[in-house]
Amino acid sequence: MFEPPRHAPDHPGPRPDTGDDGGEIRLRRVLVTGPSGAGRSTAIRALEDLGYEAIDNLPLSLMPRLLDGPGHDRPLALGIDTRNREFSANALIEMIDAIGHGPGRRLDVLYLDCREDVLLRRFSETRRRHPLAPAESPNVGIARDFDLLMPVRARADILIDTSDMTPHDLRAEVEGWFAPDPLGRRLAVSVNSFSYKRGLPRGIDMVFDCRFLRNPYWDPALRALDGRDTRVAGHVAGDARFAEFFDRVAGLMRMLLPAYAEEGKAHLSVAFGCTGGQHRSVALAEKLAKALAEEGWPVSIRHRELERHASAPLRP
Repeated sequence: MFEPPRHAPDHPGPRPDTGDDGGEIRLRRVLVTGPSGAGRSTAIRALEDLGYEAIDNLPLSLMPRLLDGPGHDRPLALGIDTRNREFSANALIEMIDAIGHGPGRRLDVLYLDCREDVLLRRFSETRRRHPLAPAESPNVGIARDFDLLMPVRARADILIDTSDMTPHDLRAEVEGWFAPDPLGRRLAVSVNSFSYKRGLPRGIDMVFDCRFLRNPYWDPALRALDGRDTRVAGHVAGDARFAEFFDRVAGLMRMLLPAYAEEGKAHLSVAFGCTGGQHRSVALAEKLAKALAEEGWPVSIRHRELERHASAPLRP
């Protein structure tokens, strides 16, 4: 299955080196937001370690003065959430559109998302009160958070779902998106694998269904292994339909990546899905990532189901 990019037509994604007028940007500015408990503080600390000047929960009325003021010698990371005393989704979006546009200017919106059940577990484990429901159960505050932030989520340039991430995973993901690229590339590629049983990953631009390929699960010698093992990869590649499928996907990537880079898209997320997210999708993700990396594209890999079971090494 193929899905088109998730960015709305009028928000094609952040440009790494140019403002909306095509001119060179002065310095990068990132607005970090999302529901309480999704990892906003971790993301801001990761950006700070990358050299960003971090300012958390600045009142909305002061943000234009900061961003439109004298030039800065460091990139800015601004954190904001619904606890802000002046918070208004409409006002925030209007400010993003006003400040983020213009000669030499760009403001990227990073949204940290998370499933409701995971947020509830995190509040329960830490015994924290939800800031939007201090005298009520956390699920009430979580629902209020989601409702207030829904318009901002739709406006986000970059969405990271932290539901299955550790703080270390999130830091690595933020670094993958925002660390300076020594090669000066305009487009970074994230290649993912997942199980259809657990639903589509969030924030993915393109999804390919590989459940039609023969399944190593039915071979007892391969069942406990995963698609990173050469024996599993060989079994999947032995399907008569594999070579044509992979060549077509790789060819599509070779056509699209330069086009997206020329258009100014900074990131592209691709995912392969299979039944269990252990064999076929993993093998294809590894093979495509290797092919794109050999051609010089910055590539990161995430195997959602393997990470969930703590059997995959941490990826940058």
